[in-house]
Amino acid sequence: MDISIVIPLFNEEESLPELCSWIEKVMLSNNYSYEVLLIDDGSKDKSWSVIEELSSKNKSIKGIKFRRNYGKSAALNIGFQKVTGDVVITMDADLQDSPDEIPELYNKIIKENFDLVSGWKQKRYDPLSKTIPTKLFNWAARKASGIYLHDFNCGLKSYKNTVVKSIEVHGEMHRYIPVLAKWAGFANITEQIVEHQSRKYGETKFGLERFVNGFLDLLTITFVTRFGKKPMHLFGIIGSIMFLIGFSMFGYIVIDKLIAMSNNIVAKNIADMSVFYIALTSMIIGVQLFLAGFISEMISRSSNDRNNYQIEKEV
Repeated sequence: MDISIVIPLFNEEESLPELCSWIEKVMLSNNYSYEVLLIDDGSKDKSWSVIEELSSKNKSIKGIKFRRNYGKSAALNIGFQKVTGDVVITMDADLQDSPDEIPELYNKIIKENFDLVSGWKQKRYDPLSKTIPTKLFNWAARKASGIYLHDFNCGLKSYKNTVVKSIEVHGEMHRYIPVLAKWAGFANITEQIVEHQSRKYGETKFGLERFVNGFLDLLTITFVTRFGKKPMHLFGIIGSIMFLIGFSMFGYIVIDKLIAMSNNIVAKNIADMSVFYIALTSMIIGVQLFLAGFISEMISRSSNDRNNYQIEKEV
């Protein structure tokens, strides 16, 4: 099969018939063999009934319905497990992503041999409450990941099948799939300018909670990708520095006290000095961080995926 299209959705009953008709037109005009996976993420409207009707008319359209709303990452993860196409396309169901972009996204994977192609909505029609946080997200993601994409959050992407089979998406990690792909060894990543349509039906699901969760997940993925296998490299270094700072301060206090005593100078009691407690606290925190790194290292070594490596080829 040439293309698998994964479409997560939540309360999109109005847009689904038009979207699927548009996709079918593009697929037939380019003679692609394809499948469309519509992942209903616990919709409260009649989205599932629409999916069932569409599937009965077109066997290339398949549906999966969650019992409740788990989030976009969960929908994508399930879709990635089910796909069989050589190229996997993800897009949103709100008609803001144009299916007309699919042929070029497909060609970049097949002909230009990219692992992942991310859409870049250079001109957006979203409200400022969404565009400003998105730009902030993208700036932070570029700095943290070293992947210089303009629009990490664009739902329109294409992947080699091996990419989606090698990553696990959870939480709000769908925003950072290029980072997950790079960590899995698929570093040949590029972007393509795509057209952004204004929302035709319904209302945006973007809110403050997703904004906050996105940043927290960025911190999580940055930590896991850099220190997940070797947590002692982070905790051990910071702990050692904290301990050495505290020990140096304590040593300075003791030496200063001894010099004063040798010169018969009345010096303040060490226990009465605020610096003493700062030094003591620093040493305690340093030891705790070092122990946290040690325990994390033990947990990492006993995890089931400690020797899970991506093998590209064998002869």
